Amino acid sequence: MNMNKDFFKALEALGEENSVETDLLIEKVKSAMLKAARRAYPHSEERITVEIDPKTKKFEMYIRQDIIDDEPIDENEVNIDVARTMDPNAMVGGTIMKELDISKLGRMAALSAKQSIKGDLREINREQMLSKFEQKEHECITAKVSQVEPGRGTVTVVYDGTELYLFRNEQIPGENLEEGKMVKVYITGIIGKNKKPVVKISRTHKDLVKRLFEQEVPEIYDGTVEVKSISREAGSRTKIAVWSKDENVDAVGACIGPKRSRITAVVNELSGEKIDIIPWSEIPEEFIARALAPAEVLKTVITSMEEKSCTVIVPNNQLSLAIGNKGQNAKLAAKLTGFKIDIKPQFDTLTNEEAPELSPDFVAPVFEAAPPEDETEEIAPENVESAEAAPTEAEDTEEATADEE
Repeated sequence: MNMNKDFFKALEALGEENSVETDLLIEKVKSAMLKAARRAYPHSEERITVEIDPKTKKFEMYIRQDIIDDEPIDENEVNIDVARTMDPNAMVGGTIMKELDISKLGRMAALSAKQSIKGDLREINREQMLSKFEQKEHECITAKVSQVEPGRGTVTVVYDGTELYLFRNEQIPGENLEEGKMVKVYITGIIGKNKKPVVKISRTHKDLVKRLFEQEVPEIYDGTVEVKSISREAGSRTKIAVWSKDENVDAVGACIGPKRSRITAVVNELSGEKIDIIPWSEIPEEFIARALAPAEVLKTVITSMEEKSCTVIVPNNQLSLAIGNKGQNAKLAAKLTGFKIDIKPQFDTLTNEEAPELSPDFVAPVFEAAPPEDETEEIAPENVESAEAAPTEAEDTEEATADEE
């Protein structure tokens, strides 16, 4: 009985540790014990039964023996005299259920049962993991930080009882994640679906920003406003291009929200990361000019549709703003639009001559037809809004806002 109590305690702990219901675990244990017993008694396969009842704490194994009046030739038979010590009503030709001593199954049988149970648990965990996360792949979830590893910087988060690992390279640079904090993470994918599934999560992926806006902006969620493209340098700046299917709905204004509430919620979730909301245009020149916000653009010239390259002319005092710190603004604009952008000042710094592209005599290249849009790039119309936690001096004085437009 004590062994049974210990067994059910261990069984309960095993179920909790692996988030497996007791009834399901019992079925797996019963199956494993049957396999082990049948190995120990190879000639009695169909005669062995296992009974496990957590309510009565009953864990027993029996072998069905034929009652004979002779000397038994194997464990499938029992002499009538022995049978009557177990059941006074036993009769020759009948059967009796003899209880087996589980502890005497043998080391190999016990090891086999243990391995079988482990295999079953792995399969259960795999199925549970897939059922829980497969529909959430490429979605945003809210998880709780449970542990922060000081050395490697790996952060363990818990979602619906499952531990997930946010590695350092998937964390927003400079962000301090503390134990107990709720954070939103993006599920980039599930690897090893057929073996041991691993859920990969990120806070640096550009689509995290898209999912956050979907949660905050009803017009994006219902499809009225469409996110056409996103470019991101996590922890620093994101540019997101939006477009409205309804001419009566301002895409940029919808993303900003009343008193900037919507964009502020996204910025706060990203620990103050700056966000530029760019109105998308199907006219490449317009879209490229808007993408370079907060800088003012005087003219955009497409130099090659095939190579997707262009030249952009900006006022001299806007050149550094257009390029950005370490080229960040130009880089993000290029990713957002899919064009290689060559930024030139209005006047040559040495000769003071005006850029030839601004001359009335300048003839821009003519293209018969633009190539089809790259389906992997979501491109996306009319006002520009920049939301930021800590603007630089240049941005604070020169950045274009929706109100200005």
